[in-house]
Amino acid sequence: MARVFLCVLDSVGCGGAPDAARYGDEGSNTLLHIAEACAAGRAEDGRSGPLKVPNLDALGLGAAITLASGKASPGLSAVPTGWWGAAQEVSAGKDTQSGHWELAGVPVTRDWHYFPRTEPAFPAELMAELVSRAGIPGSLANNHASGTEVLDRFGLEHIATGKPIVYTSADSVVQIAAHEVHFGLDLLLETCRIGADIFHPLNVGRIIARPFIGEAPGSFIRTANRKDFAITPPDGTICDRVVASGGAVHAVGKIGDIFAMKSISDVSKGEDDMALFDHVLAFTDKARPGDLIFANFIEFDSLWGHRRNVAGYARALEAFDARLPELTAHLCPDDLLIITADHGNDPTWPGTDHTRERVPVLVTGPRVTARELGIVPFTVVAQLTASHLSCR
Repeated sequence: MARVFLCVLDSVGCGGAPDAARYGDEGSNTLLHIAEACAAGRAEDGRSGPLKVPNLDALGLGAAITLASGKASPGLSAVPTGWWGAAQEVSAGKDTQSGHWELAGVPVTRDWHYFPRTEPAFPAELMAELVSRAGIPGSLANNHASGTEVLDRFGLEHIATGKPIVYTSADSVVQIAAHEVHFGLDLLLETCRIGADIFHPLNVGRIIARPFIGEAPGSFIRTANRKDFAITPPDGTICDRVVASGGAVHAVGKIGDIFAMKSISDVSKGEDDMALFDHVLAFTDKARPGDLIFANFIEFDSLWGHRRNVAGYARALEAFDARLPELTAHLCPDDLLIITADHGNDPTWPGTDHTRERVPVLVTGPRVTARELGIVPFTVVAQLTASHLSCR
């Protein structure tokens, strides 16, 4: 019996979403613009020259970009050897949760609650309840903010006062940042649990714990102990179907958080995306027939997309690509590897938010031959997985 390795490269979009203008994102294209910047010599920090992702390109990455957006990417012109296409989202959001749930077969049909771009951003009565129930002296920020900038702005005051930094973004989230040592990770996680109890009834998708370390602006960095407290997804995700069919869902990275641990068999986390890749690779030996290995590689989005760092994003793509043969070489004869994304985050685009884009869908395995999938819905990823694993 077969296994499926589903790898979501967080935010690695390929443009062309027909409704991008509704989100202010018409013309955004994460992969195309990175490739163009590299070819033009505008992404030379820590790397040099054209974007070098020959393994992804051989699976159909360049072809998927052209299919999605009608534009060819410099240096990405390989003839695909696997199944390839581009997926288009129907859910209203351009966020991690909507994207992953739809990839798993369940589009988000109800609008998330978003917070206004005002200061304060959160309702006073809800913040008062959070402070009271968590037993904390108050909160800082209470606005829309970039996660790294808000640490430099409020980090010292947070350490001095014990007030956590609470902020939001264009996504349906409440993010709570606190120092792992001075505030404590346990108190941060408990504060977020209380926050989930308060904000989830509004249909706020996630409460995110953002622990950090450092002692001064410029030295504050997030740690790997982030945790998302997400609303439980509806029934019928591919995770539910795999488990109901007797398989296991091995979550790598933040997949367990995104799906609120519903039909998640176990979780493997790591310090960075390369550590997560190691976990995926280990499952080529450990996973049993009928299992789904479901991985999210977050750093494309969190370290490079939101920070609008083109060279960093290019380095991350090249690092993943360089390791891809390790994974394909260890697949069993009936295994399937699916590589896709959940939204875009064009590092050349104004602002710091996600961008509404189509995403590549690349499929390979020992028995896979070249085939164009075309423009497909996000849910085709769940359909391919279910068909391969013979899920009910």
